[in-house]
Amino acid sequence: MADVTTDLTAPTTRAPRGPRLLFLLGPAFVAAIAYVDPGNVAANLTAGAQYGYLLVWVLVAANAMAVLVQYLSAKLGLVTGQSLPELLGSRLRTGPRRLYWVQAELVAAATDLAEVIGGAVALYLLFGIPLVLGGVIVGVFSIVLLAVQNRYGQRHFEFAILTLLAVIAVGFLAGLFVSPVDWGAAAGGLVPRFEGTATVLLAASMLGATVMPHAIYLHSSLSRDRHGVQTSDGAIRRLIVATRWDVAAALVLAGAVNIAMLLLAAASLGGVEGTDSIEGAHAAITAALGPVIGVIFAIGLLASGLASTSVGAYAGAAIMGGLLKVRIPLLARRVITLIPALVILAAGIDPTTALVLSQVFLSLGIPFALIPLVRYTGDRRIMGVHVDQLATRVFAWIVVALIVTLNVALIVLTFFG
Repeated sequence: MADVTTDLTAPTTRAPRGPRLLFLLGPAFVAAIAYVDPGNVAANLTAGAQYGYLLVWVLVAANAMAVLVQYLSAKLGLVTGQSLPELLGSRLRTGPRRLYWVQAELVAAATDLAEVIGGAVALYLLFGIPLVLGGVIVGVFSIVLLAVQNRYGQRHFEFAILTLLAVIAVGFLAGLFVSPVDWGAAAGGLVPRFEGTATVLLAASMLGATVMPHAIYLHSSLSRDRHGVQTSDGAIRRLIVATRWDVAAALVLAGAVNIAMLLLAAASLGGVEGTDSIEGAHAAITAALGPVIGVIFAIGLLASGLASTSVGAYAGAAIMGGLLKVRIPLLARRVITLIPALVILAAGIDPTTALVLSQVFLSLGIPFALIPLVRYTGDRRIMGVHVDQLATRVFAWIVVALIVTLNVALIVLTFFG
């Protein structure tokens, strides 16, 4: 351990390798949980079941955007020693700062809604547990995970989340090996196109489930909390190099899981009745690919809900602390934010519909997190010698423009056809 610390604070820019690099990985894998949460499951299964391979390109493009976005967020935390919400909180006047917090908190609430509902559905599929009770169980488990973070620190929390991420990957990738995927048609799905308003709505839902606002806010906090506030340019450069590997590995895994969900649905659920819900999709997967694959899929969904709801609570706390400069215990926040999801489950609202709509809402919140992130990482006064290069800034603003355009199209087509 001492060797690693000495190496990090040396004034060299030599990239970390081998065990030293592995020691620095982790924050991006926690943030990546946001990219494989139950909202992704609902959006991707719906897209594949209803439109086959048409929207594969949306996932590929969204994941490419996510790699850049999460890298910039982590870099911001490393260079400034502050999270994105903290930087916003220190630069906004009181009124705008509170309004900004309201929209960010609503985004976090929508995230939490999707995660608790998804975990509850998984418990129902596996054990027949009523949805409301399942939501309570998911909430209690997330409290346990957050208690691990509070008591033992971020490294142990990262290990717990990484374990659940491995379960998620197996759960959603397993079916791909036995499903009759048309790889030619899947390749054709890489060509960008839509087929009517409904596909634009789904694309926005998939984008909102992939490039998630709370993950943008969170990653800057995760990288800073994990590596501490660094003052040596050499140490910062080496951490930035390690962060590139961290983000690339985590997001490639998350992207593979998302694409696998859509391919599985396109290959096995097309034309099957009832696949517009997670329960119906699970039943169809079980019928088409066997009960073992059905159980593995449900276990992956459960792990997704359990892990993502804990990460979502962590993100919400970072948002509140940075923008309101108010901190409440993570466990207390977890209890409070569990209530809306339990109300929706108790009201009998269709869980899958609630999940997809929550992802559309998340998509509308992306520009509020993304625009200041790109501005700050491209500002030499904030980033110093670590400011984004011109090519990075140009590509980042293109990403912002694409996301905003899609959101405007979503609003126009939804309300005016």
